[in-house]
Amino acid sequence: MSVVDFLWRFPSVQMAWRNLGRNKLRTVLAALGIIIGVVSICSLGMATAAIQQQATSQLGSIGNEVSITSGQDSDTDGVTDDQVDTMRNLVTDAEVVPQKTNSTTVSSRNGREVRVSVTGVTNAAALYNLTSGEAPTRLLSGALLSNSTATTLGIEEGDPVEYDGQLYRVQGLIEEENAFGFGGGELVLPESALSDQNHYDVVTIVAADSSTATEIGGELDEYFNTDDEEELSINTFGNAGQVGGFLETLSLALLAIGGISLVVASVAILNVMLMSTVERRGEIGVLRAVGIRRSEVLRMILTEAALMGALGGLIGVLLSLAAGLVIFQMITGDPLGALQWSGFQYLVYGFGFAVVASILSGVYPAWKAANDRPVDALRG
Repeated sequence: MSVVDFLWRFPSVQMAWRNLGRNKLRTVLAALGIIIGVVSICSLGMATAAIQQQATSQLGSIGNEVSITSGQDSDTDGVTDDQVDTMRNLVTDAEVVPQKTNSTTVSSRNGREVRVSVTGVTNAAALYNLTSGEAPTRLLSGALLSNSTATTLGIEEGDPVEYDGQLYRVQGLIEEENAFGFGGGELVLPESALSDQNHYDVVTIVAADSSTATEIGGELDEYFNTDDEEELSINTFGNAGQVGGFLETLSLALLAIGGISLVVASVAILNVMLMSTVERRGEIGVLRAVGIRRSEVLRMILTEAALMGALGGLIGVLLSLAAGLVIFQMITGDPLGALQWSGFQYLVYGFGFAVVASILSGVYPAWKAANDRPVDALRG
């Protein structure tokens, strides 16, 4: 069925479409306000969805971990071997991975240098996923290097890197989301490479899931710490869900900000509808005089508002979809994430808000036109 056939089946829609075309410039300007409002709502919402998706992806990889460092009341600058042994005795259903840390400068053959953090660890497989190579459960020789650092310096698997006068061959490249170093660069070496450090800077306990990690953290905190003294600082990442709650609140706030644009657009539509009914007061009076009912006049004016909202909303949704693809590409690296419900829902919300706001804006002009006495309308 063509648009023309559809319009002829519904006279009120036909008249509404004709009336909108009478003053195309005014209609376009009013629809432009709707478009801007829809783009504001959808783009802000999809940006929040992309941020939430990326945060969930990154936090999900550490949600099952407990991070332990020296407490503020500790007698040592770090976690001792005895404390690590105690943890292993207490925790039997998770992997205890002690680490020593430092920093250094990694250089390439062409003289380019990058500052990276250094982690000395034995069970590298418990902490790292690699883009190439394999992380061993017992790292006794060789090294792992962040993928970004390797790309910057042109280092490949099998190339040597130097630390403290010793050469270590790169056995694998670390995925970025699993690099624990600051600034995105990390060099992972055998624990023996940092043997001059007496204590561990951090101990990571890798549990089966976030709830188990939370239980382990509570058990260790109860064993090592008291209300008055903190021997070890124990942090769990099992509360990553709170980040999701915060992002949902942020999403609502951004939607409210975008909604202001649609409210302003609704005022513009209200003005257009009022001007339209005033200009067509005599025409509406003739329609009422020849027997057109109030409900038909009411339906015609509301249909005009709905058509304007639907037109502006549709164009706004298409523009927002294009913007969403760009936003997801920039934040998550996956533009098709915009087509998932977490992002696509904002296109639905934006279109629905546009139509509803437009109809509400047309209620008063429609009521005023429908209740105007035919005699007064013709005299006016």
